[in-house]
Amino acid sequence: MAGEDDIDDWASTEFSEANLGDARLTQRLVALARRLACSPQGSFPQSLKSAELKAAYRFFDNTRVDTDGVLAPHIAQTLDRMRQVPVVLAVQDTTEFNLSHLPATAGLGYGSGRTERGFLMHSLLAVTPEGLPLGVLGMKTWVRPDEAFGKKHQRKARSITEKESIKWIEGIEHLGALKARCAETRLVGVGDRESDVYELFATERPDGVDWLIRAARDRRVRDPQEYLWETVQAAAPLGNTDLLVPARGNVPQRTARLTLRCAAVRLRPPRARASRLTEIDVFAIHAIEDAPPDGVEPLEWMLLSSVPTTTLEEVLERLAWYARRWTIESWHRVLKSGCRVEARQFGTLERFERATALFAVIAWRIMYATLLARIDTDLSCEVLLQPVEWQALYCHTHRTTQLPKHTPSLQQTVLWIAMLGGYLNRKHDRPPGPTVMWRGFLVLHEVTKMYQLFRQNE
Repeated sequence: MAGEDDIDDWASTEFSEANLGDARLTQRLVALARRLACSPQGSFPQSLKSAELKAAYRFFDNTRVDTDGVLAPHIAQTLDRMRQVPVVLAVQDTTEFNLSHLPATAGLGYGSGRTERGFLMHSLLAVTPEGLPLGVLGMKTWVRPDEAFGKKHQRKARSITEKESIKWIEGIEHLGALKARCAETRLVGVGDRESDVYELFATERPDGVDWLIRAARDRRVRDPQEYLWETVQAAAPLGNTDLLVPARGNVPQRTARLTLRCAAVRLRPPRARASRLTEIDVFAIHAIEDAPPDGVEPLEWMLLSSVPTTTLEEVLERLAWYARRWTIESWHRVLKSGCRVEARQFGTLERFERATALFAVIAWRIMYATLLARIDTDLSCEVLLQPVEWQALYCHTHRTTQLPKHTPSLQQTVLWIAMLGGYLNRKHDRPPGPTVMWRGFLVLHEVTKMYQLFRQNE
């Protein structure tokens, strides 16, 4: 029979090449990934046996373990996956971990409010244009020191290197460094309105590294219209597209008709920094709802990109790329709610950071399994599951001991896993999401162990 190492081989794939200065630490990392992925939402005492629990706390307390060392082997595997596709969207985003309920935790800083305590994490997630998350590309954590609270008004006087905004530039620079390891793949950094930072536009990039961000400022441009919005809106429409807007609160679902425009524009730097920053040529993409329902704000996006965009087809592609930004928000939600990082009691910021790096990969695997089946319906389930796992899943689902003649598809097994997690699979239900998937993986682990036990006694 296959042993537990065979069942959880993904952990070896993602972590076995970690260089933590001691082979025993690498072995412990792989073992922790295997065990914690089985019940990511459980507390350590619930998920780990007594000896494992002590070893886990020693691991996260070890100063030789850092987030870069934990993530490095996973990033290498992510790059391998990226080499298989021509374009990868490297989505950047920041999330805040609120640990105010753990006042004894050392090293925390203030959060969104004066009374909140915790730390922040800025990360890059590699996503295909079809929406499949390929893995984590980078992660940076920090705290806001108490002495900096209330000094937001002074930020205009500080250089970009002294602001949190530097994270966006560092993200693009990180992509530039990774580019040599996936030379044939185009990398496009994607960011929300917070990433509308002029220094990001001016950051040097190797060929094949680009960016796509949502504009937040009506910047000056080298054009008779003088400003970005007026300049792009003066361009002739390229066409239209329909967007299904889901229901929200008392507002029913509707279909929005968007008018699309694009223009090549030359951005002028902010006046305060014009002496040290140059003008930048970019492509602007604009989408606006022309006839929203009464009392409803029209939908509108203004995107800026270094990727040439001149045709309707290219405009639609850029909008589709930006729509993939939601993937990183879902990943953060799995990390927080599914892996319950904020509920852990590590005692120090450093332990939280090390554990978050490990759980970041566990959360990615849940997302990967959820979305892979939606994108390629013909894949065999063995791209994700070991034979003993899908066999246990099949027998449990169909209440039989007879295995099928052919290996089930990934799409089918993901549905079965979701049903283990509470997915009802009704006719009009949406595809299963990460929440039911992580619950399903927990049940699958127990089902597989029981299946092994019965097989051994045959």
